[in-house]
Amino acid sequence: MEDDRDDLPEKKHRGLPFGPWGFPDIDEMMKEMEKAFTEQFKDLERELPKGLVRESKTADGGVKKEFGPIVYGYSVTIGPDGKPVVREFGNVRPGEGTPLEVQDKREPLVDVLSSDKEVRVIAEMPGVSKGDIDLTVNEKSVVISVDKKDRRYYKELDLPGTVDPKGAKSNYNNGILEVTIPLKAPTKGGARVRVD
Repeated sequence: MEDDRDDLPEKKHRGLPFGPWGFPDIDEMMKEMEKAFTEQFKDLERELPKGLVRESKTADGGVKKEFGPIVYGYSVTIGPDGKPVVREFGNVRPGEGTPLEVQDKREPLVDVLSSDKEVRVIAEMPGVSKGDIDLTVNEKSVVISVDKKDRRYYKELDLPGTVDPKGAKSNYNNGILEVTIPLKAPTKGGARVRVD
């Protein structure tokens, strides 16, 4: 019985990611695609912040490059006025002159919940400990920052009301930061102003 495999073209391993196919036209097309991918990654590496490109030695003495983390996402909620509120998170933003701008600090996923007595800010920041978190509360805004070697987060957000920063309480557990801030009581009356 004769082996049908003798009729197939001989395939030689050329290190192509999608082959070798044994057909010259397809092999040439795959080489061109591999060259284009390689050039794209070199351009990406030059544009990424230094903290997002890591090199390590392989067992055979070569160099392995790792990129990331590169994160982008959004959440959509319905605001009190019935309109959708879109909040982006991650470290990728539309850039000027380039399709995307990758930042070295990741913006955490944040939800802001407001009642008639308080404002709650909930932020997802996995991979850090509570000692790494720098939290600043002002009357109208909150700034959350983490600056570790392998994890960097930053978020500055405006609050939906005027709050009392001295009454703020926070808790961090399982990658979730929760900040509760009481709203300032509105002052009754007003201040008399002399008209000049």
